[in-house]
Amino acid sequence: MPEPVFPFLFGRFCYLCGQILKHSMATTSDIRNGMCMEYNNDTFVVIEFQHVKPGKGNAFVRTKLRSLTSGKVIENTFMAGHTINEVRVERRKVQFLYKDEMGYNFMNSETFEQEALDEKLIENGEFLKEGMEIEVLYHAQKNIPLTAELPAHIIVEVTYTEPGVRGNTATNAMILATIETGAEIKVPLFIEQGEKIKVDTRTREYVERVK
Repeated sequence: MPEPVFPFLFGRFCYLCGQILKHSMATTSDIRNGMCMEYNNDTFVVIEFQHVKPGKGNAFVRTKLRSLTSGKVIENTFMAGHTINEVRVERRKVQFLYKDEMGYNFMNSETFEQEALDEKLIENGEFLKEGMEIEVLYHAQKNIPLTAELPAHIIVEVTYTEPGVRGNTATNAMILATIETGAEIKVPLFIEQGEKIKVDTRTREYVERVK
C-alpha cells in the first residue's frame, strides 16, 4: 500500500483507494473499488461496482460492499447522483504481543502505545505469532480500528501432523497439521513435525515447504 507523499496530508490519504481525499462527501460518480464509505450505520469498502444506464428510467450503480467491522458482504444499488459519505482511513503498523480475555494485544510500532483489538476485527487471528507486525485500518475522524490485515504469507513451524495412511501414494493427499501458533491446516503427506512451511493467511492453505 502506498504511503502519504507529504506528512501534512496524513489522515487525508485513502490507503485502500490510493488517492488523497479532498472532502468526505462524494457521489455515485466517485464510486471505485477500495473506496470506504459509511452506510446504514456501518463502514464498508467497495469490492465491486457497475454503472448501469438502462434504456428507460434513471441510471444507477450496482455495488458489492464488505463491512469493515463484520466482514459481511452485501449488495446495494445507488441511484445516480446519490450522495455518499466517504470515510477517510489511516493505516498503522502494530506488533502482536499476546492474547488474553481482552482480545489481541498489540504495540504501535511508532508510538509504542499498547492497544487491545477485538477478535472479530482480525480474520484468521490464530495465525498471529508473537512479534509479528500487521497493519490496522483506523477511521481517521473517529480514531477507532476498523479491521486488521495479516501478512498474506507467513513462515511457521509444524508442531504436529496426523499419521499418514500407509500405502497412500496420491500426490494430492493431505493430512491435518498443527502449526506453532496453534492453528490447524491441511498439508501434504510428506510434511513432518518440526519442518517449516509457508502458509497463505487469507485462504488458510499450505503453499510450500521452506528449507
